[in-house]
Amino acid sequence: MAFGGFNNGDSRPLQSEINMVPLIDVMLVLLIVFMITAPLLTHSVKIDLPQASSQPTQEKPETVSLSINGEGKLFWNNDALDDAALPARLKAAAEQTPQPELHLRADRETRYQKLAEVMSLAREAGIEKMGFITQPSSEPNTR
Repeated sequence: MAFGGFNNGDSRPLQSEINMVPLIDVMLVLLIVFMITAPLLTHSVKIDLPQASSQPTQEKPETVSLSINGEGKLFWNNDALDDAALPARLKAAAEQTPQPELHLRADRETRYQKLAEVMSLAREAGIEKMGFITQPSSEPNTR
């Protein structure tokens, strides 16, 4: 045992150092395991891959900003837009290649009904990517 007992009849002094033999045994076993597994990780299969000369296109798709103010008025890229002209604009944007991303910006006082109608018109027109733009709150979270 690594430490002495608590009985008074024992004449041996208490041992205060840690028995290092088990720790050394564990380290040697780990060293052997790593020595065996390390060469297995370096083997790879040699294959002859085909060569291609084309470069991938890194073109970023255009974005369209559709804003809705508190009264429900629409703005297409900061230009005022009539409600009747919205489906035609969305259809034209959906037919572009690559298709632009639609960024919806809604005022805090905008009715959900108006926002749902605009989203429905965008889906019907064939817009695939749609996102909501928000402004981060300047006040700290107090929860």
